Amino acid sequence: MKKVAVIGATGFVGTQLVNELSNRGYKVEAIVRDASKVQENEKVTAKSVDVNNVEELAEALQGNDAVISAFNAGWTNPNLYNDFLNGSINIEKAVEKSGVKRFITVGGAGSLFIEGNQLVDGPDFPADYKAGATAARDYLNKIKENNTLDWTFFSPAIEMHQGNCRCKGWKI
Repeated sequence: MKKVAVIGATGFVGTQLVNELSNRGYKVEAIVRDASKVQENEKVTAKSVDVNNVEELAEALQGNDAVISAFNAGWTNPNLYNDFLNGSINIEKAVEKSGVKRFITVGGAGSLFIEGNQLVDGPDFPADYKAGATAARDYLNKIKENNTLDWTFFSPAIEMHQGNCRCKGWKI
C-alpha cells in the first residue's frame, strides 16, 4: 500500500485530499499544526509539525511515497505573503531532505493565464486574496528552478466551493 503525506491536512483542500486518498486505499500521514484536529483511523495518522522547522518536517516525511502540500498560511493572516512563500520554500527543502522524490503542491488560481496575463495581475482581482495569490504565483516561479524533485504545481479553479473540490483522476 502506498503512503502519502498531506501537509495542511485539516484545511479546505487538505481535508478533501485526505478523504480521497484514504478512500482509494492509500495510507495517509496528515501533517498539521494540531494533530488533535485529525480524525485518525487505520489509514490516516497525524503528526503536529511546524512547516518552518525543516529538520523536523523532513523527518516526518521520511518513508512516504509522495508528499502533497495543501499548506495555507491563513487568508486573514496580515503577513500572508511572506508566511506562505517562506512556508512553501521550507516545505520544498524538507521534501528534498526527506528523500521523497514525488512532490505535489497546491498553489492558487492567480498563476493561471487569461488572455496572456496572469489572473492575479488583473485589475478585477479581489484585494482580499491578492497577497496569498501573489505568494502562490511567486512560489511557482521559485519551484521551477528545482531539478531534484519530481514536482507538480497544481493551480486550482478560480472558484472552489464546498462539494466541488474533487481529485478524480489523480494518480500517485
